[in-house]
Amino acid sequence: MTPWGFHLMLNIGKCKPHTIRCPKHIASFTKELVKNIDMVAYGDPQIVMFGEGNKKGYTLVQLIETSNITAHFCEETNDCYLDVFSCKPFDSEDVRVCVEKYFKPEKMNEKYLERLA
Repeated sequence: MTPWGFHLMLNIGKCKPHTIRCPKHIASFTKELVKNIDMVAYGDPQIVMFGEGNKKGYTLVQLIETSNITAHFCEETNDCYLDVFSCKPFDSEDVRVCVEKYFKPEKMNEKYLERLA
């Protein structure tokens, strides 16, 4: 079967705190990520602070012409949960390199799925 979509899920641990607490930094990351994986952004990224306790942090939603990029940044643990989904193939290594550049995490776990119709 031919995949219909490609889904990368990254659990990103122990980011540098200042990198996940700045919406401008998150926006810069998003714009570079879209470019690096050869996608086309559909509008500007939405970056909203919400949640309480161990759930508090910025959430990112970036629509792309082939689907979306979403992330939640948890301030209490300095972790990030990033999803990239697209019906156009992309290289997960390009995503990891951009994450390392912008957030300097101590660890990163990946799950990559090819979605079938």
